[in-house]
Amino acid sequence: MNLGRIVGTVVATRKEPSIEGLKFQLVRYLDENGKETGAEVVAVDAVGAGPGEVVLVATGSSARQTALTQNRPCDAVIMAIVDSWDVGGEIRYRKSEDS
Repeated sequence: MNLGRIVGTVVATRKEPSIEGLKFQLVRYLDENGKETGAEVVAVDAVGAGPGEVVLVATGSSARQTALTQNRPCDAVIMAIVDSWDVGGEIRYRKSEDS
């Protein structure tokens, strides 16, 4: 799993029929301090995340193990919206009340 922030939406009007109706988000990966790493991925949104939210992304065969993505040609899925994380007891991120 990777931490990432949603930075955009991807729209594809023509696609494989088995992925019709799925929402695609552009996610930029974050390091343990919340800084962008420069790497990005297009991921299926299985949890209804929105722009700017910090999320957990599963990739590879793990991406096809959610109820929404099972048996679909999917290589990345947003599977959680992050509320907070800490490293060594130090809080590195906490979702604000207005997010």
